[in-house]
Amino acid sequence: MPAFAPGTVWLAGAGPGDPGLLTLHAVNAIRQADVIIYDALVSRQILDGIGAPERLEYAGKRGGKPSPEQRDISLRLIELARAGKRVLRLKGGDPFVFGRGGEEALALARENIAFRIIPGITAGVGGLAYAGIPATHRAVNTVVSFITGHTITGRHDGIDWAALSKGSPVLVFYMGLKQLPTIRDQLLAAGRPGDQAMALISKAATPAQHVVITTIRGCEAAAETSAIEAPVLIAVGDVVDLQGSLDWFDRAELGHGAPFDHD
Repeated sequence: MPAFAPGTVWLAGAGPGDPGLLTLHAVNAIRQADVIIYDALVSRQILDGIGAPERLEYAGKRGGKPSPEQRDISLRLIELARAGKRVLRLKGGDPFVFGRGGEEALALARENIAFRIIPGITAGVGGLAYAGIPATHRAVNTVVSFITGHTITGRHDGIDWAALSKGSPVLVFYMGLKQLPTIRDQLLAAGRPGDQAMALISKAATPAQHVVITTIRGCEAAAETSAIEAPVLIAVGDVVDLQGSLDWFDRAELGHGAPFDHD
């Protein structure tokens, strides 16, 4: 495994929640880092496994709550690296999939600070798998689209809803709970069937995972009735119909190991 050199920054994906989904490179980085700058989507199970709170520094961004500016986060990474620290930027999912990892890596590059990218399992794949929903299935789809819910506003969000609805049988929306009514309305207006299956997956791949199966037309009422909580991953398409047969998570006796132990 690579040595973590002082004065460098590694940007690593922590996966969707379960510590077992960390890569070996991510675990290696956690063990060696002097400072771990983590975001809001790194699960409590992973943070508890690190067992060294003095190395942890929160830099999370959550909608509707006070959050550090992206520029300030990048400057903090630069500051720590220049102080000779081994700096790990730990992000939920994958740092290059709606994780702003590209922005932070570019900031480091501009300052000639050496960095490494450690991919992680993105929630749109891993979170769906833990909900018993395949992102692709040969009998259903050969195309899947990932969309961030943060930028969805309706008519002026830059999304070609008609093309998206027609061209992609399976749609996966990240962090889209607040925009659920807009997602529903835009999909219906673009011709998506109102009775097509939709899954709302809360806190995917954690012990608190909660899956609600509904339809495009009924999604807002289902979210209110179930009191589902963010972060929520939204899947739309006929692959959701497979969930009833593939829901392994709620049927299993799950144990979570401690990937940071040295024994």
